Amino acid sequence: MLVYLVLVLLGVLTSAAGALVQSGWFPGGLLLALAGAVGLFWGGGKLCRTRVGAAAPGIGWIVTAFLLTAPRPEGDFVFGAGIGSYVFLLGGVLAAVMCATIALPAPPVPGHKYR
Repeated sequence: MLVYLVLVLLGVLTSAAGALVQSGWFPGGLLLALAGAVGLFWGGGKLCRTRVGAAAPGIGWIVTAFLLTAPRPEGDFVFGAGIGSYVFLLGGVLAAVMCATIALPAPPVPGHKYR
């Protein structure tokens, strides 16, 4: 259970960092931000050997990304109105869904000694 909580927290941090990097170093920052997100989603699934392991950081990533799209009271935005922001949001959501739905093989079961 603690692993899933840590994965959600990593998803939040990856989303916040990606939101800042993707527009700052376009197009390399966009690729770096999406690669980091995909690596986290896939790594969470491989670590836990469950779909929830990939979905946990995905949920943290998606919630944070959409909270950052809301305008602030000062009128500022974290995301700009460029194509890179839309690619980042759509690409991250698609990566989270794909990594969470890929069937992972079950961990190997040790064979019986006398078979």
